[in-house]
This record gives sequence, C-alpha cells and structure tokens, in this order.
Amino acid sequence: MSITIDVVKAALAGVIDPNTGKDLVSSRSARNIQVDGSNVAFDVELGYPAKSQIEPIRNAAEGAVRALDGVGEVKANVTMKIVAHSVQRGVKLMSNVRNIIAVASGKGGVGKSTTSVNLALALAAEGANVGILDADIYGPSQPMMMGISGRPETLDGKTMEPMENHGLQVSSIGFMIDPDEPMVWRGPIVTQALTQLLDQTNWRDLDYLIVDMPPGTGDVQLTMSQKVPVTGAVIVTTPQDIALLDARKGLKMFEKVGIPILGIVENMSTHVCSNCGHVEAIFGQGGGEKMCADFGVDFLGALPLTMSIREQADSGRPTVVAEPDGPIADVYKQIARKIAIKVAEKAKDMTSKFPSIVVKND
Repeated sequence: MSITIDVVKAALAGVIDPNTGKDLVSSRSARNIQVDGSNVAFDVELGYPAKSQIEPIRNAAEGAVRALDGVGEVKANVTMKIVAHSVQRGVKLMSNVRNIIAVASGKGGVGKSTTSVNLALALAAEGANVGILDADIYGPSQPMMMGISGRPETLDGKTMEPMENHGLQVSSIGFMIDPDEPMVWRGPIVTQALTQLLDQTNWRDLDYLIVDMPPGTGDVQLTMSQKVPVTGAVIVTTPQDIALLDARKGLKMFEKVGIPILGIVENMSTHVCSNCGHVEAIFGQGGGEKMCADFGVDFLGALPLTMSIREQADSGRPTVVAEPDGPIADVYKQIARKIAIKVAEKAKDMTSKFPSIVVKND
C-alpha cells in the first residue's frame, strides 16, 4: 500500500483523544501531515493544558500510523496551544490574560475558595500559565491558602506586581490590609477595588485567570458581568438543599448576563471517617447532579469532606501541591481538565482579526 496523506489522515481519524472524546482529525488537532517515502511526520495540537497527556496521545497517534502497511519511521510532535475565547458581548479582552474563569457560589461556606485554588494549581500542573484573583473583598482567603505574606511591589508607582507561590500569580486585597482589619466598605468602593485589582496587576501572559468570587449575587458579580471579559463560570455547591437553592440563583444570574456556565462542582459530597473509613453523605446525595440535569449543564465532579483538604489549605499548601499524586488531587485535576476542555470547545475570540472602524465627520 502506498502511503499518502489521505491514508495517514484516515488512520488518525481512528485515534480518539480520551479527554475530549473526539478523534484527532474531526477536532482538527492533527495537522501538517508530511509523507516522505515511507516515513511520516505530523503535528497534534491540543487546545487545553495537557502535560501529563502528551505522551499517551503521542503513543496512540504514532501507533495508529505505524500499523499501516509499508510505513517506516513515524514522528508525532504533540503540543498544546491555549488561545483566547469569546466572552460576553460588549466587553473587551485583556491583552495579558487569555481566559478568565469565575468560580462562584450562591452562599458562603461551600468550599469555593478551596476549590478555586486547587483548580488553579491543577491547571498550572498541566503546563498552563495561571493566575488567581481573590475577588472576595470582604473575606479574602487566598493569601493564607497560597502561603503568601507581605505586600506587592510596584515598579512604576501605578501598577503592582502579582505575588507568587506554587507557580501561580496571585492578587488579593488581603495583601494590602492587616489580616484582622474588617472591610467596612459600601458597594461602589468594593467594585472599584475589584476593578483596580484586576486592571492594575501586571499579570504576565496568563492562559487562565481564576477569579475566586464572593458568595451571592451582588455588586461584585454585577461588575464582573458588565466590565470583566469572563470566558465562563464554574458553580460550587454542596448537596444540601439550602446550598443548592442559592447555587441555582447564582447560575441563573450568569445566564442572564450572557456568561456561559462551564459546569457544577459538588463539594463535601461525602464524609470519610478518618478512623474507620466509613463513607456517609451527611449533606444529602445527588443534589449537584440533579441541578445539572435541571439546567442542562455539565457535572464536573464531586469532592469529599475530609480533614486533609482543610488542613492543607490552612497551612498554605493546598491539596494539589501537598499531595500531587493523591486521590483527591486527582479529582481536582480531572475537574480542571474538563473545565479547560469546555473552554477550548468555545468559539475563539476573533476581535483581533477585525479592523477598527472609525467614523469621522470631516
């Protein structure tokens, strides 16, 4: 059999990316196929952070082509490229941030900040440039969770450098105030503080900025929807009926302002006894999945209520950093990959491709 580009393409069409469920050809991941006699070379470009996935996908792609009769050397170059995707209408993208993901909840105490920081760390572990913005002005918790103290530097007197730890860039009002100082601010000042944190932090070429939102559907959420280019939102809830009631309000709010819901994370879904290992659904069962079915959104995953998650976050070394190969870190990584794939499947931002039209009255 003579080796042609079409023959190679047909072989690659049978290779399914296990993360997206799509083959390499229909997803346009396989490209630049070159045939030189019996030797074949091609590229595979993944649109999501995939450091741990590159090797198995390369092996599968090369294996499929190698199985063809008459093929000699096969070389697959597997890379990842994260691009900017479309946001709500009328809001311009930031030049130094490709995708902004809001992590929100209807009420406090459901583990939203812990989920935010672990998802950010999981994306970074897969090779993405990631930042985290602590938008919870009244109760900033990211400085403690990220194990960062001190104040941000300014190089020009107008902007500030992000604080850094565990490979993440971080900005929070918590870096500017005393930990015991209450934020007794009215709504307009809060929204102004959020806008300044976002715009006046020198984010360095971020693939993803995870925004740890305050609970509820108030001023900060409204500002985010009107002025911040949000790629999508993740809703965190517990299976408890009262938490789900509030989570539904948060979900409907994002729908109203044109921000797509990337999915729902159910936190504290079960409690695992540290003594005997007994598993008990103390906050109820199946609430997050039912909510997903009701609203037609994706269920991203469920996390248990365990002492280790709390202890690790309190000590400034969240689970994905403290136990990177542990079962709970693996759940966070799976959820983060699903989120990144959902973002990658969205329409790309094309505003940079369009010319600027200026109307002048001469």
